[in-house]
Amino acid sequence: MAGGRRAAGLALRWGCCLLLCCAAASSLEVSMPAVVEAEAGGTARIECSFYTAENGSSTSITWFYMDRSSRVRLCRIAGGEILEENVDYKGRLSAGEDRALSISRVTVQDARTFVCQVGEGSHVLGENQTRLHVYKVPEAPEIVASSGGASVRSSEIPEIARCVSRNGFPPPNITWHKNGEQLQPEENTVKMPSTLTRESSGLYTVSSTLFAHVTRQDRHSLYHCSVHYWLRGQRRTAESRRVNITVFYPMEHVKLQVLPSSALVKEGDDVKLVCEADGNPEPVFSFSKRGLDNVWHDVSSLADTSSGVLNLHDVNKSSSGLYKCQALDLDDMRQLEKVVELVVNYIEGVRVKMEPSSPLREGDSVRLSCNAHSPLSLDYQWKDEKDRMVAKGSQLFLSNLTFETSRNLSCKVMAPSVPGLEQSKRVAVAVEGKPRIVSISSPLYVRQNEMVNLTCKAIAFPRPSVHWSINGTAHEYVEDQHVASNLTVRVSHDLLRAGAMCRVSNALGVSEEHIQLLDQKTPESKGVIIVAIIVCILVVAVLGSVIYFLHKKGKIPCGRAGKQDITRPEARKDKIVVEVKSDKVSEEAGLLQGANGEKRSAADQSEKYIDLRN
Repeated sequence: MAGGRRAAGLALRWGCCLLLCCAAASSLEVSMPAVVEAEAGGTARIECSFYTAENGSSTSITWFYMDRSSRVRLCRIAGGEILEENVDYKGRLSAGEDRALSISRVTVQDARTFVCQVGEGSHVLGENQTRLHVYKVPEAPEIVASSGGASVRSSEIPEIARCVSRNGFPPPNITWHKNGEQLQPEENTVKMPSTLTRESSGLYTVSSTLFAHVTRQDRHSLYHCSVHYWLRGQRRTAESRRVNITVFYPMEHVKLQVLPSSALVKEGDDVKLVCEADGNPEPVFSFSKRGLDNVWHDVSSLADTSSGVLNLHDVNKSSSGLYKCQALDLDDMRQLEKVVELVVNYIEGVRVKMEPSSPLREGDSVRLSCNAHSPLSLDYQWKDEKDRMVAKGSQLFLSNLTFETSRNLSCKVMAPSVPGLEQSKRVAVAVEGKPRIVSISSPLYVRQNEMVNLTCKAIAFPRPSVHWSINGTAHEYVEDQHVASNLTVRVSHDLLRAGAMCRVSNALGVSEEHIQLLDQKTPESKGVIIVAIIVCILVVAVLGSVIYFLHKKGKIPCGRAGKQDITRPEARKDKIVVEVKSDKVSEEAGLLQGANGEKRSAADQSEKYIDLRN
């Protein structure tokens, strides 16, 4: 019995060892990544690697996915072909030569665990699993600032802004920032509740609202939100734009200033008194000016009380004084005020004194003195009618005055410290005396019966009048302190003989000048006279040549007076006769003379023959 039990125990031990050895021979190591990530809409590739001693032609792979705690068959791959495909994944599965499973058009529902099981026939050789993570980058966050603003006096925590980011997976989260620094929730001070919404597509939309108390300094603060999400094992962030909100706060200070600067205001300027308060919303402004009676008088009618600007146009000396701005806060009815002094720079009482003040005569001298009143230091300039500078300084000395130096001068008074501040005073330096005729058209060559212009020009002060001794059409005009008169008249025999008289007079005397008229020959008469003279010269030249020739031959003795017979030897019986005739007897009378050098009468000169025979 004992031997039988011993044999049975030994057989049992060998059977167990054989079973364990067979089981060890049938196990297979399957290698898979722990996590695979894929973007929604893309393709996920899940590798399943293993090694078999044989060629593995009879080996198959069965894929499962986990639905909660249950294993659901996805497909079976044998010989590189997909068999028994799951209906939910139909058309989206494919197998590679390396036994990897590819899932196309990935959706967020594919985010699950996939199991790769390797078997041979009905025997399972080994298996492993991979977690598929599906992600979708959310849209950039959108921020909207509170349209109502926030008050520093609010007892409740005011809303600052709202932020939303859409279509993300896995669900993202939102954080808030002020001036670049992240905000954290604080009880009764900062709140930022969020809402997560799953869309029908399986993607998530997250929204958040920021509530926070504000201070006066937050009127310049910039707020933004950030959305955070995971991508390939890393935390990513997308930021919204920066926004500023309207902050309401009470005023603490009031400022009143003069524009332009009070030190540069001059008479004639347009001035603005600008009142500013540091509260929001703007308070209501009012303006007043202190009068000579030390009482404040309201001038708000000249101001824009909503913007706090008092407009003063064309200011003058009387515009100077104290001005007060009052600002009323309508929230708590608190009132603040500020006073400023307006100084209007001016020049007044410009006066020019002339010494001597008695009437001036030609050759006199005069001194001009210019004075003005102003609280500023002044400069003086003297200018003529054409605005050309004559001299600098408050005094001007003029000597040896003449009618020509009579003119209008101006004293220009300027304040160098205030550009553009200046005043002028004009003075007339008039030299008095009887008229002096400076130009007259004499002598004047004219022709009888033609129309001519007679000109007479004079200078004097007081202004003289011009009169003519003959009748005609007169035109009088003034040119550079001169008085000129043009008389248009027809030339008559009497006018040629007597001429004309120009008479210029004023209260201090009379001046006269005579205009002589000379007869001017016509061009035709001049031509006839010239031709006659030329003919006479030619005749005299010919006659002189003949006489000179005969004298050289000894035929004409010199020094005889009276008439002479001029003969030649009998051997020469030739006759030479020279005939001299003239239509102008009176003119030739002065050209032809006798041998004795005396002038002959017109009758003797009308026709003469000179017998040149022996």
